[in-house]
Amino acid sequence: MVHAGVILMVEDEQPVQEVARLYLEREGFRVASALDGEEALQKVRSENPDLVVLDIMLPKKDGWTVCREIRRHLAVPIIMLSAKGEEYDRVLGLELGADDYITKPFSPRELVARVKAVLRRSSAAAGEAEAGEVFRYPGLTVDTAAHLVKVHGETVPLTPKEFELLAFLAARPRRVLNREQLLAGVWGYEYPGDTRTVDTHIKRLREKLRGTGRSYLRTVWGLGYKFEV
Repeated sequence: MVHAGVILMVEDEQPVQEVARLYLEREGFRVASALDGEEALQKVRSENPDLVVLDIMLPKKDGWTVCREIRRHLAVPIIMLSAKGEEYDRVLGLELGADDYITKPFSPRELVARVKAVLRRSSAAAGEAEAGEVFRYPGLTVDTAAHLVKVHGETVPLTPKEFELLAFLAARPRRVLNREQLLAGVWGYEYPGDTRTVDTHIKRLREKLRGTGRSYLRTVWGLGYKFEV
């Protein structure tokens, strides 16, 4: 079977680890394992995974902390796992940069399907970036190939999802997009619940783009947002 990529499974419950490994390996993935948050960060460095499946409730360092630390250095896709199934967990996971969220207990087939879907979206996004589109507006440059945003020539640090959201909007100037469209376009699926994660990302982007002297991200009350040129 063709090697489909490396999945890092971070889960402290051995039975869940083993079942997930079995199903992922059947699909051609190589699976690396970590049982706690500290081991997870070590494995991210040593294994260079194509995707991380990350449980929230972990010994030593919890999933939130691990996600934050990964996102400081890497844009590797992350799927969060939680037994709670609470809306707060979903929102926080997305705001920290997770690409998807699965509530435990889950079907192993669902996990495999989510892994494949997130990898497809990640691959498609990488392909778009390689096309080398650069959006230039007064005081603002969005370079999709270099994954860079500059305000008056100075690089502005953005999280992967902040960058994707800004690039998505900048590529569609003057077009009003509702929150569901933005979630589908940037996060790649219909978010089952509160859409405040979009509002949170817009707020952070506005703060980081304040130096342009322009209000590029406009709220269209009752409808959504648009990139105003």
